[in-house]
Amino acid sequence: MYALSDSIGETAEMIARATASQFKAGAFEIIRIPYINSTVQIARILEDAANYTSVICHTIVGRELREALLEQAQRYNIPTIDIMGPMIDAVQHVSGFVPQLKPGLVHTLDQAYFKRVAAIEFAVKYDDGKNPDGILKADVVLVGVSRTSKTPLSMYLAHKELRVANVPMVPEVAPPKELFEIPTERIVGLIIDPAKLNNIRAERLRSMGLDPESCYADSTRIKVEVEYAKSIMHKLNCPIIDVSNKAIEETANKIMELICSKKQTNIFGVDYCSQI
Repeated sequence: MYALSDSIGETAEMIARATASQFKAGAFEIIRIPYINSTVQIARILEDAANYTSVICHTIVGRELREALLEQAQRYNIPTIDIMGPMIDAVQHVSGFVPQLKPGLVHTLDQAYFKRVAAIEFAVKYDDGKNPDGILKADVVLVGVSRTSKTPLSMYLAHKELRVANVPMVPEVAPPKELFEIPTERIVGLIIDPAKLNNIRAERLRSMGLDPESCYADSTRIKVEVEYAKSIMHKLNCPIIDVSNKAIEETANKIMELICSKKQTNIFGVDYCSQI
């Protein structure tokens, strides 16, 4: 599956991966080729694709490149899906506006871009309870035991312009006092099935070349950690999400819904409900 674009190509690749997920795992190789800028380049790509059983999806907006791609695809009898073209044509027809047909406009350095960068920097700075000061400044604070996806969730939500801090729950370490100084609506607890967590931690240790039978992955220890975390979450009276069988995106969307259900805004008064 070829994902082609005259910009960075992340949309085409995302659709290719979403499509591939509906079929047998590992049955497809996805090849992303960004920044296509010439018909010669297209000809080379299609020549290569013709050597395999291929499907092409693309978000090329330049009309000349789109026409060249369609022509070459027909020559080699390769199925091609134009992701952007029909949408652009439909909007032009309904609105009467003329599209700019310039690649990469969605990634223009606008105010939202700089907010995302600032949120990402915030997530890195206040990851894993490094600095409790971040708890007071955060839009959302995630709490949970190790390996409940706190860090990847923080980064995902940062791309939604949310400033997220996360704090690990460890029985031997008292939670930061700052957690009890902010509204509970800003805190989200993450819990996980102990058996699931045991498998995740053991695999993590193996990947690092460490003993999967260590205390970190001990089932009894894990149960103690999870129960301790639950007790702190109940003291905080915060919403709790079970991440045992949830993808990062699913959990992130649930967090966004919780924020909106409380009609919460960040300290600058920005409403995040429109982003769901």
